[in-house]
Amino acid sequence: MTLKPLATTLALMCATLAGAASAAQPLWQTDAVFRTPESVLPDTQGERLFVSNIDGAPNDKDGNGFISLMGKDGHVQQLEWVTGLNAPKGMALVGRRLFVADVDVLVVVDADSGQVVARHPAQDAVFLNDVAADAQGHVYVTDMLLNRIYRFDGKALSVWLDSADLTNPNGLAVSGDTLYVACWGVMNPADFSTEVPGHVKTVSLTTKALSDYGSAAPIGNLDGIEMTPGGRLLLTDWMAGGLLSVAPDGAVSKLDALAPGSADLGVSADGKTAYIPMMKDGTVRAFSLDD
Repeated sequence: MTLKPLATTLALMCATLAGAASAAQPLWQTDAVFRTPESVLPDTQGERLFVSNIDGAPNDKDGNGFISLMGKDGHVQQLEWVTGLNAPKGMALVGRRLFVADVDVLVVVDADSGQVVARHPAQDAVFLNDVAADAQGHVYVTDMLLNRIYRFDGKALSVWLDSADLTNPNGLAVSGDTLYVACWGVMNPADFSTEVPGHVKTVSLTTKALSDYGSAAPIGNLDGIEMTPGGRLLLTDWMAGGLLSVAPDGAVSKLDALAPGSADLGVSADGKTAYIPMMKDGTVRAFSLDD
């Protein structure tokens, strides 16, 4: 695989810098080799990125889904690294175990060998989406269509929070004792459209108290969410496209317009690079952040 020519990358950078002030500058963009890429997760060891590929409809159990390995320089190392999945989406690492949301199952992969080591069915689940882990190793998984969050405690996967107030939860991130939820907004399941787009909500990991993050004002059809080491909350808007930053008071800044289909982003450990899968384009893009 080759990266797009340098001229293309420079053009992307110039286009970004020519617009509104932005704290995200394009670094690279891959060729369109991925098949409905939904999530990118940096490996905590080494210079690798995991990329989940739905390769079909987002809730089909067709066995086409897979996970790719690529370098943090944008070069694909192994396109089909973990195969035999259905429609893999969000991922999280706990030690050397990679947890993957796959329709109605939480799949566990050995992050070194790429071998599937366990599958944990989620009771009544229909659309598992994103995954996040807390400092104790508990794993949280959204079901976007059921307004539900599951938790895996190391032994069993069970319903942890079930509330219509989650307004179709998509992305998850954990910081301290708070779970941050990127909400899509109350939607029509037939086409994922919303009359009122979603915003960010928080859930206390100790009390399960659910609150708005800064403001209840609509932001967008939110997909990915990450908290940088510097304390900045980053989001992607799938429908409209965009890399966003949301302040604690709810103020929203658009760091890059992106295109529709900007999905579950990953952020480097130092908070200086964001990796964004473009589902509709079949590419992954990297941006330098001023954290």
